[in-house]
Amino acid sequence: MEESVNPTLQLGPVTLDLTLLAMSALTVFLVFVFVYWATRNMRLKPQGKQSLLEYLYDFVLGFTRPNVGEKYAKHYSLFFFTLFLFVAVANNIGLMSKIETLDGYNLWTSPTANLGFNLAFAALITIICHVEGIRQRGFLAYLKAFAEPPALTPMNILEEFTNLASLALRLYGNIFAGEVLAGLLLSLSHQAFYWWPIAFLANFLWTAFSVFISCVQAYVFTMLTSIYLGKKVSGEH
Repeated sequence: MEESVNPTLQLGPVTLDLTLLAMSALTVFLVFVFVYWATRNMRLKPQGKQSLLEYLYDFVLGFTRPNVGEKYAKHYSLFFFTLFLFVAVANNIGLMSKIETLDGYNLWTSPTANLGFNLAFAALITIICHVEGIRQRGFLAYLKAFAEPPALTPMNILEEFTNLASLALRLYGNIFAGEVLAGLLLSLSHQAFYWWPIAFLANFLWTAFSVFISCVQAYVFTMLTSIYLGKKVSGEH
């Protein structure tokens, strides 16, 4: 069986991965639809869908507040909430289906199962943390933090790159491995009819476990982002 590849579009020197673009847009759309649906006809006493939305919001605020401090917790709460929902949906969307063309092009995958996507995503998060650090503390105070203490300046600079790599590689490794094993189990069901019940049961159990792991990774990604952002805006090491 040939390895599937994503269809691409070449625009000058830029190569666009059409599958990743489509799945990223679908992830944003699903998050928007969920929030829009849950916020219709809101009541002072939450019920049903509103309760679910408020529970998720309070959950994200609860584990990010200690990292950014009370002063900034509410200020960045919607950012962390949106980030958590996006990563959670992006991690799980590839488990819903597997669509390939006859010539081997992959049309359905989790965006976060791609290393390039995760590196770009982690770079965006890193840039946001730096921009907010400068905006909240001022440019000179922000730069000064890299030289405190002076002997650790190289390590402080290196930490920025390791933080980015940590965000991207941790997410990529977990989500990519989950989709690979799910694909192998699907292939097993095609080998012979007597493998189908075993493959079905194994795939069901693995999918359930993968959903759990994907949600944990969304939690970890948002948690680490809040830690990095908290350090930038408060200046604490």
